[in-house]
Amino acid sequence: MGGPEYTGESALYYDHVAGGVEGDVAFYVDEARCAESPVLELGCGTGRIVIPTAEAGVEVVGLDAARDMLTIARSKLEALAPETRQRVKLVEGDMRCFAIDQSFSLITIPYRAFLHYLDVEDQLKTLRRVREHLSVGGRLIFNVFDPKVRHLAAGKWSMPANRRREFIHPRSGNRVTIKEEFAYDLERQMVEGAFVYDEIDIATGQLVGTMRSPLTLRYIFRYEMEHLLALAGFRIEALFGDFKRGPFVAGAEQIWVARPC
Repeated sequence: MGGPEYTGESALYYDHVAGGVEGDVAFYVDEARCAESPVLELGCGTGRIVIPTAEAGVEVVGLDAARDMLTIARSKLEALAPETRQRVKLVEGDMRCFAIDQSFSLITIPYRAFLHYLDVEDQLKTLRRVREHLSVGGRLIFNVFDPKVRHLAAGKWSMPANRRREFIHPRSGNRVTIKEEFAYDLERQMVEGAFVYDEIDIATGQLVGTMRSPLTLRYIFRYEMEHLLALAGFRIEALFGDFKRGPFVAGAEQIWVARPC
């Protein structure tokens, strides 16, 4: 995850707005089970996938640039059985320049975290750091969204009908409503905007305050991603379009499995 985008209240709210993609937790846990421990997850956030991976009996290192997200992940770990906690190591670090004194048979970058890097230089730095940390025969698995033509044409991000639109504030107990304000910049290939949170007093119904949580992503098209992987020294093993390992379909998900050449 990006550091400044996931601090303070933004980190506190994250689990209430970022539920992942359907089936992604089970997919990544299954892949981790098939790999040799430990595995490395980049952009681990608050531990949404790290924790079930550890609960499945796999040793896992989780790396994230956002200290507040890692603090939340550590608090979740405290509620788990000691043997599960012992399987998890959390590291604060940047995907572009991390250095861990071991290699991994599996490195994952779930839930589109790769898209936080906004230029080719940073994208290649990340992929090359991954390559340097993979053991012989190791795999990189990650997913990014494939931009929908209708969103590109409209120039904006539409909130899905099934997206959660409110939650209870984890500290105050007030009601928090969610709005998304995102626009596509076609020239720079960016999605830019913010989640907007209105906190409403649970007793009076009055607005307590509003917070904007900014977010910028650089979307990547399928063949562009193929070129990035090749430039970083990877060969593609598979491209799926969903977490049931279905075929890639434009406008869905890009789920990449790659190995160093």
